[in-house]
Amino acid sequence: MDWKLIIDYCKLDIAIMTPDELKARCKQFSLRVIHLVRALPDDKVGRTIANQLIRSGTSVTANYRAACLAKSRADFASKAGTAAEEADESALWMELIIEDSILAPEKVTPLWQEATELTAIFCASIKTSRQNAD
Repeated sequence: MDWKLIIDYCKLDIAIMTPDELKARCKQFSLRVIHLVRALPDDKVGRTIANQLIRSGTSVTANYRAACLAKSRADFASKAGTAAEEADESALWMELIIEDSILAPEKVTPLWQEATELTAIFCASIKTSRQNAD
């Protein structure tokens, strides 16, 4: 799979949404991560990836919600930046699941795509926030 092409596509296909819509999207992402983690095998590798993915995947939502309560643009950029990092980390764990054939790609790829889209959305939001500060 050509990850770069998919990421580039996702960066170009960002729809404008309200903070509440993005909160709901992040929450659905975290719930989907929970379901994916439950499908991982109960072995050493599966448990290790599950622990990492559950942390990063649910942290996306928590950090975006914190960003929505930011007290300044710098605070928003910091918290949204953390959400972007966590979404990107989640994408990494999903890539490992796919590339090591831990789960079938068709079960993981749609969620991986959502992780990359969320990463792009947070990065764009940070950039816009910084541009509006100037």
